[in-house]
Amino acid sequence: MIYLVGTIGFICGFFLGQTILLKILRNVSNEELLDNKSLQWKYGMLNWLIAVLTAASAVWLYNMYFFN
Repeated sequence: MIYLVGTIGFICGFFLGQTILLKILRNVSNEELLDNKSLQWKYGMLNWLIAVLTAASAVWLYNMYFFN
């Protein structure tokens, strides 16, 4: 069950990260996003970090409320 909670948390975190990036990068042109590798690295890592932190938070909350 913990794997299911972690997976759902990761997927939700990934979508949350995409939503945040949509708001942050709305004024950046498509050409800039495709050509600037530093933007891809920086904001790509931000999205994965949000996904991992959300998955870890989901597992922590699951353990706190169901195994305490």
